[in-house]
Amino acid sequence: MKRSNARCGLLQSSRLRFIHGRLLSVALLSVATACFSQSPFTNSFNYGTPLMGWSFVDTNTWVSDLGYAPVSFTNLAVSNWGDGPASAVVDSTNAAWLQYHVTENDGTTNLMVNRGSVILWFAPRWSGTNAGGNGPGNWGRLLEVGSVNSNGWWSLYVDPAGANVYFSVQTNGGPAVTYLSAPIEWKTNRWHNLALSYTPTNSLLYLDGSLAASGIGLTNFPGPAVLANGFFLGSDRTGNNQAHGMFDDLYTYDYPVSHSVVIGDYMSGSLAFLINPQNPANLGSSPPDAPAPVFRAVMGAGDLQWQGMEGGCTTGTNVFIKNPTAVPGGGAMIVSLTISGGLAGGLYDVFAAGALDSPLNNVPWSWLGQGINCGIYSFHILNSAAFFILGTPLDSDEDGLTDAYELLVSHTDPHNPDSDGDGWMDGEEVLNGTDPNVADQPFKVMITRPGNGSHLP
Repeated sequence: MKRSNARCGLLQSSRLRFIHGRLLSVALLSVATACFSQSPFTNSFNYGTPLMGWSFVDTNTWVSDLGYAPVSFTNLAVSNWGDGPASAVVDSTNAAWLQYHVTENDGTTNLMVNRGSVILWFAPRWSGTNAGGNGPGNWGRLLEVGSVNSNGWWSLYVDPAGANVYFSVQTNGGPAVTYLSAPIEWKTNRWHNLALSYTPTNSLLYLDGSLAASGIGLTNFPGPAVLANGFFLGSDRTGNNQAHGMFDDLYTYDYPVSHSVVIGDYMSGSLAFLINPQNPANLGSSPPDAPAPVFRAVMGAGDLQWQGMEGGCTTGTNVFIKNPTAVPGGGAMIVSLTISGGLAGGLYDVFAAGALDSPLNNVPWSWLGQGINCGIYSFHILNSAAFFILGTPLDSDEDGLTDAYELLVSHTDPHNPDSDGDGWMDGEEVLNGTDPNVADQPFKVMITRPGNGSHLP
């Protein structure tokens, strides 16, 4: 990834104005002289303290991030279409499962069923019937303890049409209760972030960083005998009712995570999951203001530190910077701003420069990071300040770089996906660290490899 530094400059005004409607919005702050450095992959989100995590790096044994082995697994495959280097695939014509302990033999707890949270990334190998496909064709289990209509059940799953996601729980001898449900419209190989929180007083389901459903608190859940059989990822305990998809970065908590943690996980993960050029789904087109672009070479939190959501925020208008402020702090200036307007859940880039010129791209701009609509952000600059511009997700040539980024930072042609004519898209070159304005041969991406599995003894 290439990085650039903006020049120092002096600002004389403190006002807000629009430039080019949908493409850019500029805020000017009177703070003194400033220099900006670019650190596009530094995130400042608080992820809380999980009970356990599974990054699925070891595809031979499928151990957790703390080295705890699964109870059993079979007929799993491996994909590097996630955030790398690997993700688990549960998608087989034969029985397939990945089973872990709820509580390890040494007392370590992997999953709480009465109070806690689960965050995971999932990409279906199917499209929903409402997205031009056939869905998984069965009640696809994402995460499950026990089994329905037996001695106890706890499950996050999708319907056979792939049009809804559910969270249901059942106590031994009692009826199954669906606490949460939310509509989805998923397409093949597109990654999605799911976050489930549950307590005795309420339950919440977030999809791709946004609250999708809320429900009552859990009053029933499986007992110790059911928990002793562990939990299953991607299928039921028989290896059937498979989710038919890819799993990555599963984390469990013993408390309900906050919305800021959910947004942090989604924003940070989006950088890798939604731009991976090895995944063919990330090379498709997206509407001009799509909240989740399918291929972005520059994406993520960057230097922006998320401070919360603004109540009553404006949506459905051109995106603009609201309430820009700057105060001294720690030998630098702390700048705060709100991303307003735009689409709810939309992702917008923040750029900075030390001066303005006509046209705008005559001066060097730095990419500071990406934020969501109605999000309040802060970041540090040194000794003074500058001009800040918002860029929309508009990518006219679908090369993985937004029009705003191409005009301001890479200085490539926003209407030509291969500005230097060397056969590589501009976004691929930026992602690989080569110059999209100079013909060359950037390194090639890896190839998806098959996975390993084992059967129960």
